[in-house]
Amino acid sequence: MAARSKKMALWGLCLVLGWAGWTGLNALLLPASSAAGLEGTALVSSGDQDMSAKIKKSEKDWKAELTPDQYKVMIQCGTEPPFSGAFNDFWGKGTYSCAACGAALFDSNTKYDHGTGWPSFTSAASGSAVAFKDDFSLGMHRVEVLCASCGAHLGHVFDDGPGPDKKHYCINSVALKFTPFEAAAANDKSVSTGASSAVRPSPSGLSETAVFAAGCFWGVEYKFEQVPGVLATEVGYTGGLTKNPSYADVCTDATGHAEAVRVTFDPAKISYEELVRKFFSFHDPTQLDRQGPDVGTQYRSAIFYLNGDQKSIAEKIRAEVEKSGGLRKRLVTEIVAASEFFKAEDYHQKYYDKNKIKSCGI
Repeated sequence: MAARSKKMALWGLCLVLGWAGWTGLNALLLPASSAAGLEGTALVSSGDQDMSAKIKKSEKDWKAELTPDQYKVMIQCGTEPPFSGAFNDFWGKGTYSCAACGAALFDSNTKYDHGTGWPSFTSAASGSAVAFKDDFSLGMHRVEVLCASCGAHLGHVFDDGPGPDKKHYCINSVALKFTPFEAAAANDKSVSTGASSAVRPSPSGLSETAVFAAGCFWGVEYKFEQVPGVLATEVGYTGGLTKNPSYADVCTDATGHAEAVRVTFDPAKISYEELVRKFFSFHDPTQLDRQGPDVGTQYRSAIFYLNGDQKSIAEKIRAEVEKSGGLRKRLVTEIVAASEFFKAEDYHQKYYDKNKIKSCGI
């Protein structure tokens, strides 16, 4: 009996050592471009998913905020059954965001039917939307996809997609929430009345909205105000997670919000494409998370698109600027789906007009 127990213990030890050796060999021989080579934040360490996430909460907090199914998938790295999710066979036009923190993750324009039973996308909403981690569970190597903002598990990415880069983001429905493009546009077209954000009459009777971030919003607003065809401007905070943030909150660089300008314009006088070109000319789009002396993610360069057409135009102009040869460094402007826009305090509105100061850094 003792000999049998020793044999079983020895077999168990061999299995453990064999598994450890296989995992180590995979890690050693794995191409360096596995997780690190994908567009996004590469996370090649193991452990819990909060690693470099901006939002960190305890498992107790997440358990209180998420549904049991969301907690199982997003925090415990589970997988929903195939063909069971709400978004597997859903084809509405809009933005898919993280169900845990609300950060924009994927655009409906990149969604396709892979036939595997889970929502599939060819790319993320932006290079900074998702993060990656090498996953050696289940006796194989995969690349895990996480929300870059909160570290929640979303799914995995594979090299069997239909696009030029062959990427296939296989994502759990329960990890996503969906916002139609129309709802986002309607939210961002609501311009407050009052002296600080009065809308000029539009000769054509038409108006559209655009949202830009290019550093300190005082100077950015002033520059857009001077553009013919612009009907109104309003400064505020967007792209983050804190509800109704104050200027002091945003200055902590912990809310995720950017200082932004919401521009209402007459498309018969100036096109969205022309506004995007103005945006790039108004600041240095190669400065990462800063603009001049102002440092922090709230001063990042970003275009927040309200629909698929705006996204396509912004991406086209960004590519043209990158290829122009006029930049000394890499362009870092983000192009991300618009989220809720929180109007800044009144004293920030039309700051230059009130104080004769053009900017704090732009």
